[in-house]
Amino acid sequence: AKTIDGTERSLGEYTGKALLIANVASQCGLTPHYAGLEELYKNFGGRGLVVLGFPCNQFGAQEPGGEAQIKTFCETRYGVTFPMFAKIDVNGPTRHPLYAFLTAQPTQPDGPGDIGWNFAKFLIDRSGKVAARFAPPTAPVSDEIVNAIETALG
Repeated sequence: AKTIDGTERSLGEYTGKALLIANVASQCGLTPHYAGLEELYKNFGGRGLVVLGFPCNQFGAQEPGGEAQIKTFCETRYGVTFPMFAKIDVNGPTRHPLYAFLTAQPTQPDGPGDIGWNFAKFLIDRSGKVAARFAPPTAPVSDEIVNAIETALG
């Protein structure tokens, strides 16, 4: 996948890590979830969790900016230090291959299928299996997500 800085990065670099992957947007009612995602990254990063953010403009055109604008917004407004990637589509015929894989998995508590809105969250365990999918309104630091992260980390 292409990073927010424009370089290609193999997701294989995260082998052996637990991942929390979210489609993100800067002008959404859920945009404050960036703070919770960063908190998870800081609290669990040392134990092997990596948060990955994938900006997407498919929901209410709430991510209209370019990568440089998105990066500046995330860093200055929410202190984001977790890896961010270039803007992608998460649904439809131009869906990024990562999201084609993620949305095809039989997940709980939010089931498989198209992404419904910004800030859908997928938890990948250390073996690369999709361990859980959380609906957009689920707060990153909710007990539900934190408990699932604890389980994924072992």
